[in-house]
Amino acid sequence: MIFSIKKNKIKYLFVSLSVLILVFWACDAKKQSNEETILTGTATILVDETVYPVIEDQVMVFENQYNAKIKLVPKSEQEIVKLLSEGKNDLAILTRELSPGEAGKFIEKKIKPKVTDLALDGIAFIANNQSSSIKITKEDLIDFMKGKSNRFSGLVFDNANSSTVKYLMELADVKNLPKDNIYSFKTNNEVITFVAKNPGMVGVVGVNWITQPQPEFQNTVNQVSILEVKAKNGTFVIPTQDYIASETYPYTRKIKMLNYQGYAGLGMGFASFVAGEIGQRIVLKAGLVPVRMPSRNLIIRKEIEKQQN
Repeated sequence: MIFSIKKNKIKYLFVSLSVLILVFWACDAKKQSNEETILTGTATILVDETVYPVIEDQVMVFENQYNAKIKLVPKSEQEIVKLLSEGKNDLAILTRELSPGEAGKFIEKKIKPKVTDLALDGIAFIANNQSSSIKITKEDLIDFMKGKSNRFSGLVFDNANSSTVKYLMELADVKNLPKDNIYSFKTNNEVITFVAKNPGMVGVVGVNWITQPQPEFQNTVNQVSILEVKAKNGTFVIPTQDYIASETYPYTRKIKMLNYQGYAGLGMGFASFVAGEIGQRIVLKAGLVPVRMPSRNLIIRKEIEKQQN
């Protein structure tokens, strides 16, 4: 009887010990899964809304390959810069870098940014298909931004704080937008929809919103045309990959990853992925220009002949 009791106690202790080991193992595994490395963990990245589609594609592929979860938060450029300057976020994708004043919080912490060029983007000017004959020159844009021209019915932006607004304000060297014939919404899709319904209006969007629209939005995109603009050589061109890459198209900007994490985290891994072979192929497929051209897989003619024989 005593032997039986002792045996049961030993069995109970063994089971209890096994359960404790499993609990500690599970907790440790959960802790490790939540730890952020360059290829695991979670991260939040602020994204300039004008370049959002191509970054969304990158995240889908990245998460499929690695044990990582990236939350993209699309916002206007000014909103992103404000959040960064207040130290509320440390990862962002923009079309410019922060000024020393904007990066003050990180400078105080002695965090140097890691900036990675991801792609070359073009600003596209679009109009309703009925107005596709409109051609735009630099002088047209400058005069319109200064309120001196009514050559088109209006310029339509995604947001008053957008990077495209800032781009054209710097081009025209103005500090304030004209009071008349300037329209702004919240998203690039809203711009495209408005322009599609209003002949004579000229929308200003990131080219990726036209080259790679959401499937359910394709019919609306088909109702607008990308307008020709006057290039530096005097010809009129649209923002194709060739013209953007050769800098023939005059309105281009680089998409950059700004990493203020200050350690080897998921931001570093994602930036390396986008700037690498797979990421640059995604950029190319999206209609933008890679910062480094991905390699091509070529089969030598002799190998082809060998396979045929």
